[in-house]
Amino acid sequence: MSSLGKFPDTLLAEIAGQPQAILRAAAAAVDQRDPIARVAALAGDPGRVVFTGMGSSYFAAYPAVTALARRGILASMIDAAELLHFRLDALDPGTLLICVSQSGESAETVRVAETLAGRGARPAIATVTNGTANSLAALADVALDTRAGVELGPSTQTFAGSLVLLDEVARALVGDPPAPAAVTEQAAAAAERLLIAPAQDAARLQRWLGDRPAMALLGRGGSRACSEMAALTLKEAARIPAEALQSAQFRHGPLELAGPELAVAIVACERATHALDLGLAAELVTAGAAVLVISPDGEAPTGALSVATGPVEDGLSSAVSIIPLQLLSWALARSRGLEPGTYTVATKVTTRE
Repeated sequence: MSSLGKFPDTLLAEIAGQPQAILRAAAAAVDQRDPIARVAALAGDPGRVVFTGMGSSYFAAYPAVTALARRGILASMIDAAELLHFRLDALDPGTLLICVSQSGESAETVRVAETLAGRGARPAIATVTNGTANSLAALADVALDTRAGVELGPSTQTFAGSLVLLDEVARALVGDPPAPAAVTEQAAAAAERLLIAPAQDAARLQRWLGDRPAMALLGRGGSRACSEMAALTLKEAARIPAEALQSAQFRHGPLELAGPELAVAIVACERATHALDLGLAAELVTAGAAVLVISPDGEAPTGALSVATGPVEDGLSSAVSIIPLQLLSWALARSRGLEPGTYTVATKVTTRE
């Protein structure tokens, strides 16, 4: 524990560092207001904005895309591998491409930017990375820095930082002023509250899961950043197969899995679908599944475990609601004899396709 202070391993230390990562990213956004304004100016047609990335960087775009759609801008998300091999010709000089990569070295995302850089007529490229001394930022028309800092394990602080910067980009694209400091301070405080007793909370979540062999993580709208990222972290940190689905999609076939061997975490942080999410949770409890509901108010049907995040602005909600699921991943890794936050087959940065 010597180099990690009060934390027993890298992953828990980095999970606990997220409130400060949110505040660092907020300060970075203030310092980069002019570059963020330039990103918005690159979007000639506000309806032609494409977000791309891989893994957690890709998932971080869900809240921004959802926020833009609410304001009448049909932005889209295309993962960098699909974009590179099948859809690149759909991007023209009137498109703004926003590339997200925490390392700035993700193989597919860098190749997208490299391929476009070699074209005479190409879309404008903005990048969001942790630091700007990387291959992707070097290819950008505007490069933004999350200032997440050093991160060794699965994405935690870098994910939170990306959400903050992408929220600011979305605000600029619709002509809104930057977020007041109170917005990120509220999110950081909410994250801090969920980290008061991380080991105890992790143990409670592990008891909730028990020995169930199947786990689904459901979310809608911007909350899909949380559910998708949580499934990735469970696989990456704890080697647990977990599937993320858009909540409504779960009814279209996967609902047949409902029963005592299934655990379902529902991220019910979207106000427009909160009642629908609670209704699905109640049905799953009745079917015998173990149900966890993560929501601002902690409301959940009888028989479900609930976690209240407190109020958090939509764009930053996933930076807070992900924390219980990160703690679950940490506890499961330890219980399986793994060293949390380390890799045996994969690597922190994926530099080949």
